[in-house]
Amino acid sequence: MVQYIICFWIVIMLWLPTVAQTASVPVFTSGSQGYKSYRIPAIVKAPNGDLLAFAEGRADGSDDFGNIDIVFKRSHNQGKTWGPLIVLVDYNNLQAGNPAPVVDLLDPNFPKGRIFLFYNTGNRTESEVRKGNGLREVWYKTSTDGGHVWSTPLNITLQVHRPNQPAINPAYNFKEDWRSYANTPGHGLQFNLPPYKGRMYIAANHSAGNPDSHSEDYAAHGFYSDDHGASFKISAVVPMPGSNESTAAELSNGALLLNCRNQKGDIKARIIALSKNGGELWDTVFFDHRLPDPVCEGSILNVGVQNRRNILAFCNAADTVNRNKLTLRISYDEGLSWSGTYLVDEGHDAASSDYTAYSDVVKIESHKIGVIYEKADYSTIVFTRITWK
Repeated sequence: MVQYIICFWIVIMLWLPTVAQTASVPVFTSGSQGYKSYRIPAIVKAPNGDLLAFAEGRADGSDDFGNIDIVFKRSHNQGKTWGPLIVLVDYNNLQAGNPAPVVDLLDPNFPKGRIFLFYNTGNRTESEVRKGNGLREVWYKTSTDGGHVWSTPLNITLQVHRPNQPAINPAYNFKEDWRSYANTPGHGLQFNLPPYKGRMYIAANHSAGNPDSHSEDYAAHGFYSDDHGASFKISAVVPMPGSNESTAAELSNGALLLNCRNQKGDIKARIIALSKNGGELWDTVFFDHRLPDPVCEGSILNVGVQNRRNILAFCNAADTVNRNKLTLRISYDEGLSWSGTYLVDEGHDAASSDYTAYSDVVKIESHKIGVIYEKADYSTIVFTRITWK
């Protein structure tokens, strides 16, 4: 009988997903190095294997608008230690934020790879921009040496934004008078398989027309480049009012999955939009109730291939009340199900408000994912490594 019990538990242990997690390492600590707050992390792996972690350095406090710079740090050892803070974008006393890095490894003109950093600038608060009293713009800069030297920034606002165009898109019946605008947050995407191999895709969101009390003026979209940043096009608007901060992953056969925050908050789950043509048009939109969300950001990443399907990793605050229970999930069937679930950080308990909020993920190597995330009520941004099976 004892032998049967032992065999039973061996089978159970082999079946259950396993995870090994390192202790979290502080990357950006609020109140240090000239900034009272750090928010909105993003991360990518450079062509030489270094990890580059980006964030908003908020000089005067935690507000979303003000004197905000984009800063970054580098790790040579898979996130065990981090180098000095570098200011990458300083928009004087105004706002520069929403860093969305992408590593282009498929441009024949840059065989060693080129890093793109897309970001936004703003001259008024989001509430004022939603009223039509300000402007959010879209820029990018690049690096061909792994992030040591960066190019002069290029303004691509007129290619990827539709400000002050009071028209109606007949296909989706959405206003084209775009006002508020934001990339991602988190990393962008490059397609690795035909027919869109090489396409860079940045998930984004905007508001259109006058503010709506239920946040229905918000909607998600994306923009993309098929010529390595020489030109850009805008995707169709996701036909779900209230869809907001988004993250994208490549699926098989040229499909794309867009995973969005529901700004309305009436349904505490992620919005999923599926595209058969690389994120240009949307074929299906629905709420995925297997991905609970408290109205916060999430991050999705391609981490491998199995049975000709892309393996996806998704990370978010998997709670329907507070920004807590930061959870990493793995899907072997391109989001149809999530069979691996790993708690990254519990966050708060009943006696505290120790929030774990925005996060981003990076593939370090096979079955090893790095997670960078806001911890302890936005007082620090930390990094941890998770080994999954």
